[in-house]
Amino acid sequence: MTDEILSIREIEVHIASWKLIPSKGGVFEFSVNGETLFSKKTLGRHAEPGEIRRLLEARIAALQAGA
Repeated sequence: MTDEILSIREIEVHIASWKLIPSKGGVFEFSVNGETLFSKKTLGRHAEPGEIRRLLEARIAALQAGA
């Protein structure tokens, strides 16, 4: 999943830093600037292939549009 996100070269200007935090119990959350975009615990499922990338691209587009 990290490779999928890091392969989006055009987003580098929007990312100040990356932090991957290991957890216990199968918890997986993806957030940008403190906003949770995906939570395995909340949804009760793993992210689908490409889902995290799409969420990230949508959030960047919203930021660029001023949302």
